Amino acid sequence: MALPKIQPYPLPTQAELPTPRGAWQPQTERVALLVHDMQRYFLAAFAPDAAPLAPAVANIARLLAHCRARGIPVFYTAQRGNQDRRDRGLQADLWGPGMSATEEHETIVEAVAPAPGDHVLVKHRYSAFQRSNLETMMRARGRDQLLVTGVYAHIGCTATVAEGFQRDIESFIAADAVADFSRADHDFALHWIARTCGVPMTTDHLLETLA
Repeated sequence: MALPKIQPYPLPTQAELPTPRGAWQPQTERVALLVHDMQRYFLAAFAPDAAPLAPAVANIARLLAHCRARGIPVFYTAQRGNQDRRDRGLQADLWGPGMSATEEHETIVEAVAPAPGDHVLVKHRYSAFQRSNLETMMRARGRDQLLVTGVYAHIGCTATVAEGFQRDIESFIAADAVADFSRADHDFALHWIARTCGVPMTTDHLLETLA
């Protein structure tokens, strides 16, 4: 049930990304940025100074700086520790009790921490849309595109992209600003998203497109 110890692996490059079925392009006036589950509890499984985590964190920081400078809304998800078993639901069957209500577990890592004006949503299930007002807050700000970063690519990030698609929100995943259990899991997430519900893009490509 515990999270695995994740071995280092290289992040995908632009040339390695699958071709998406959708032709969507992120637009400054339409997109919102999501930093998904970048809490110490989830990141402890990675080697902190190696790929994929170190470059993924650096790329999230680049996207945060760009979005904040241009007034693009920034959202975060963060789970709470010591969840009641009834509230945690089936996640407890797969992953156990989850994190404790301590700074060591709950804190979003400093390099990509929320800034004034950002919005932190309590995370309840894999998808950031579940039991949250993410869609309402996006629509109120005229946003119908969502760019997903964070961990883990094949679990919560993919679930969020898929649910965004089902809510008619054009969804993107920053292929080198997410991390996963393995490169195989990482690639699986990008390929499934590209085939069914979203657009994988590298950070460089995203920044170029949004410039």
